[in-house]
Amino acid sequence: MTTTDMKIKAFATLFEYSVIALALINVCPSPSMAQEGHSHTQTTQQQEMTPDQKSKANALIKIVRDSTERYKDVSVAEADGYALQFGCVSGPDYGAMGLHYVNGAILNGGELDPTRPQIVIYEQMPNGHLRLTGADFLVLADAWDKKKQGPPELMGQLFHYFEAPNRFGLPAFYTLHVWAWKDNPNGAFVNWHPHVSCESFAGQKP
Repeated sequence: MTTTDMKIKAFATLFEYSVIALALINVCPSPSMAQEGHSHTQTTQQQEMTPDQKSKANALIKIVRDSTERYKDVSVAEADGYALQFGCVSGPDYGAMGLHYVNGAILNGGELDPTRPQIVIYEQMPNGHLRLTGADFLVLADAWDKKKQGPPELMGQLFHYFEAPNRFGLPAFYTLHVWAWKDNPNGAFVNWHPHVSCESFAGQKP
C-alpha cells in the first residue's frame, strides 16, 4: 500500500468515526480547477449566466430547499445521521460558513445527489437557536477523479477544488456550498457568506 493510499484510508476511517476536521476552508482553491468564489458578486454571476444556466441554478436552490426544509429542526438532521464537525468555521477575512453537520454515510458513498447533501449548514443565533442556512456537497478528489467523469458539477454548478497539501493534511477534495436558506450577496454558490457569523457560537472556533 502506498503512502497516498494509507493517507486516504486513514482519512476515510476518521470520517467513519466522526473524528474529523473538515477541510472546508482557510485555504485557497486551485485557480486551474476551482470555480470562481467570493470575488464575484451575485449580480455579476447572474449577468454571466445564460437563461438556461439561471434556470438550472434556481432549480438547484429549490431542490436543496425542498430536501432540507425538515432540517430547520436540527434534531431531525441529527436523527438522519448528521453530526456537528469542527465547531464554527469563520472566514479568513470576514464572514463565515458556520456550523457544518456532516452525514458520514452519504459522504463515504462518494455520490452527488441534490436531494441528499453530505453536509447541512447552520448559524447559531444569539438566543442559542440554530438557523439552517444551506447545504454543502463534498467529494474526495481522488475517489471522484478515478471515475474519469471530469470535475464534479451539480445541475450546472462547478465545484470548488481544494488541493493537497493543505493546512489540515487531508486529501484534495471538491466542494459546493448552496446558500438555499440565507441569501448571499456574493452569490448562492460561493464558499463564504459575509452575513454569517460565529460570534454566538459557544464552542471552539477555528
